[in-house]
Amino acid sequence: MMNKEQKKLYIKDMASKFDTTEAVIVTHYQGLTVTQLDDLRKKMREHGIKFKITNNRITKLALEKTKCKELSELFSGPTAVALSEDAITSAKILTKFSKENENLKILGGIMGTDILDVAGVKNVATLPSLEEARAKIVGILRSPAQKIASILLAPASKIAILALEKSKK
Repeated sequence: MMNKEQKKLYIKDMASKFDTTEAVIVTHYQGLTVTQLDDLRKKMREHGIKFKITNNRITKLALEKTKCKELSELFSGPTAVALSEDAITSAKILTKFSKENENLKILGGIMGTDILDVAGVKNVATLPSLEEARAKIVGILRSPAQKIASILLAPASKIAILALEKSKK
């Protein structure tokens, strides 16, 4: 049980996290074992994501003056939040984990200023990660450069072949 001072600190801490974090995803974890929760937290930590079990009443107080205040209706029952700077990675991890463990239920979230429902979170999970997107862009940019180089080199090679044929005569 928290005393009054601890509650104030919790509210202040959570409010600052909600305001400064790029993505917040709200879940229900009822039915997950401690081992499963530890496994999920470990996966999240590897990507710099905080997965925190919340005290709903106090968390709703923390949400009141933040950009995430619309999420307060999701806080009922055994609730946990994923706080991340990378919405895509956190959505991917939670979606994959919820497929493997039906006791983890994704309720919704927020990405930047956009409120996401369950379908929205699952759609975000299908997007390419930042690294995947960078690799695709590099591939797209590299492809025309290779074509231009081959086009520019082709006439020179044809001229060289013609010159070689002329020199043989």
